Amino acid sequence: MTTRRLDVGIEGVNEVYEGPGGVLWEMLMGEQIHVGGESETRVLAKHAGITASSVVLDVCSALGGPARQLAGTIGCSVTGLDATSKMHDEAVRRTKLAALEGKVSHRLGNALDMPFRAASFDVVWGQDAWCYITDKARLIRECARVLRPGGVVAFTDWVETGPMSDEQWTALNAFMVFPYLETLDGYVSLAESAGLTVVAREDLSPDFARHVQMYLDALTDRHRAAIVAGYGQPMYDEVERGLTMWRDASAAGQVGRGRIIARKPA
Repeated sequence: MTTRRLDVGIEGVNEVYEGPGGVLWEMLMGEQIHVGGESETRVLAKHAGITASSVVLDVCSALGGPARQLAGTIGCSVTGLDATSKMHDEAVRRTKLAALEGKVSHRLGNALDMPFRAASFDVVWGQDAWCYITDKARLIRECARVLRPGGVVAFTDWVETGPMSDEQWTALNAFMVFPYLETLDGYVSLAESAGLTVVAREDLSPDFARHVQMYLDALTDRHRAAIVAGYGQPMYDEVERGLTMWRDASAAGQVGRGRIIARKPA
């Protein structure tokens, strides 16, 4: 498990997503703001075994895109939990516009102290957002706590996959406002320490590197003018610098993405 950490917390994440960061990431990645968008949500839902009767918690749910997709296509009940007011308010607005309020609800709250009773959900879900969490061991324990016996934790996340210098590690995490990246093995250990049984783990790093290149191409080809006009040249230059750094690190096998499926004993 990773031990070095940057001194960043939820306040830094809020600054990003209350400001232009959320808009920029949606421009590059789409409403779901995770690698692969709707197709990856379908894949994770299959791995998680979600059915129409499932009660799902989406932890760090952002704009609520995956929650609406799951409810709209499968018919399950989904609660989205997010700590950023702007993301929460916009998720509520979009869910209302989609007429899915009967299936999807949103709560503003901290993933490290979830506002739910124990054993409330059949599936606890996350997509490429737990990298923002400062204490991933506590996060996984909270996921296990609110999960019903026999339930499933299913998530993807950006992970550290290879050695790098301290300077590079700091630059990569600071650009994204991550306190640190966990490793895939680290997540397995955290899940097992929380009493969960890991039933599947998958390294998705080659696909991650391809997507980072796609985001960089979209930034430089399609969105440059709009970002410069809306936020200024220095903002554009910083985003291009950061994505280029992540592109290079992912191509070098230093950062990537993984999928974990774990079950709580019945």
